[in-house]
Formats: sequence, C-alpha cells, structure tokens
Amino acid sequence: MLVVGQIGKPHGIRGEVSVVVRTDEPEERFTPGSVFVTEVPRDRRVSAGPAAAPEPGVRYEVPRQLVLESIRWHQGRGIAVFEGIGDRNVAEELRGVYLQVDSAGLAPPEDPEEFHDHQLVGLRVESAEGSSYGTVQRIDHAPSSDLIVLAKTGGGTALIPFVRAIVPTVDVTGGRIVVDLPEGLLDL
Repeated sequence: MLVVGQIGKPHGIRGEVSVVVRTDEPEERFTPGSVFVTEVPRDRRVSAGPAAAPEPGVRYEVPRQLVLESIRWHQGRGIAVFEGIGDRNVAEELRGVYLQVDSAGLAPPEDPEEFHDHQLVGLRVESAEGSSYGTVQRIDHAPSSDLIVLAKTGGGTALIPFVRAIVPTVDVTGGRIVVDLPEGLLDL
C-alpha cells in the first residue's frame, strides 16, 4: 500500500475534512469516486469514543475504505467530503487516518531520482564502507524535507533527512540505501 494522504482536522459542520497530500500527483489520486484504504496510526491520540457513535454507547470504528465524494483545494491542502461522513463529530474521529492506494498498479516514477515510499521500505541502510545501520521502516513527509525512519540494527529508531548530502545513493534493485551521516545523528 502507498500512503497518498492523511486526514487532518474537520472543516465546518457537515463532515468535510482537511487532507494533507502525500503524493506528487494529487490531481490523479484525489478525484471523485477514488477509493482509499484507511490505516489508523498506532500512535493516534484521538480516541474513537461515543461522541461520533451511530447509536448511544456504540464506539465509532473507522471504515476500512473511504470513497471520495468531492474535493476542493485551499492553501495547498484538500478539503474533502467522503461518502457516509455527514457531520463534524464523525469527521473528528477520522483525524490522523492515513489514506492509501494499492501500490501494485502504480508505474514507477519516470525520474530516476524519484521513488515511491513503498519501494524504499525494507531497504538496508548502510555506510559507503558497508557498515549496516538498519532498515527503512517508513518515509515521513515533513514540511522541510522527507525523513527516512530507520529501524536501527541495535533496536530503536532514528530519523535521517532524505537529502542528497546525507543520502547520496539509493539502490532499489540492490536493496540498499547508502548514507553519509553527520556524527551523532543516530544518537538523537
């Protein structure tokens, strides 16, 4: 699965939500009728409680799939309406949910310097000399740069800025990413 967006806060009272786009092709991915597989983040701070329940005492559960009804663009974010999400309380329960599409049907990027997140997950991260630091757990998309979330060999995680100065080589076919880390970066 490929994460193409993340639901943000509700917008208004009729179930609209903001969507943080995580794709270079938002016009292709976010069209009315698009179906997204949902993933609730493990560290989600929003609880699914009775406020959005369809019946008193029944917990709201995030649907396995969401169908995009409409979207409009405002200040770099999408304001989306999903089928079946009709009020602010239910929209609030979707906050933080990842929107994913099946990566099997995606063509690789034309630019050899560009990669889909799913192509990088699981690759070995090593120094130019071949010392292993761990594997790519996921890619986080931050405002300033993308970050490699490294599952360190000795346990724990670390964040590596995905910039050419630190990540000079990405060898997808060889199953590795070569990094030139500043001293102490993995200790942060």
